[in-house]
Amino acid sequence: MACRMASRAFLQISRAPSRFINPTRTRTAFATQTSFQHIANQRHYSTPASSPVEAPEYLDANEAKIFATIKEALQPTKLEVQDVSGGCGSMYALDIVSEQFAGLSVIKQHRMVNKILGDEIKKWHGVQLKTKAP
Repeated sequence: MACRMASRAFLQISRAPSRFINPTRTRTAFATQTSFQHIANQRHYSTPASSPVEAPEYLDANEAKIFATIKEALQPTKLEVQDVSGGCGSMYALDIVSEQFAGLSVIKQHRMVNKILGDEIKKWHGVQLKTKAP
């Protein structure tokens, strides 16, 4: 009985005139381009060689030390260091983009960062690493 009532309601709704105006779309034919023409017409932008990253002023002493160590070893194009432990220095989040990561797996990139930080990283409770090649 419920199905019959639902189907009747649906039919009444679908038969009701629409209050909205549906303008008809006109179709026009456009000339197609070959793939070569399409590529030739695109604008290709490049970014200038990036300047070395500079440590932000808001870094504390430990963050600045980590920043300097990574900057010296990897010459990154992007480097962010943040103490995510609430200020006690036991956990850091590192976001690093460097040409030296090109062709390496993520695990090898992380191992490279761990090696660079050496004994410093052993003092921490944890580290969040985001690494990639530009």
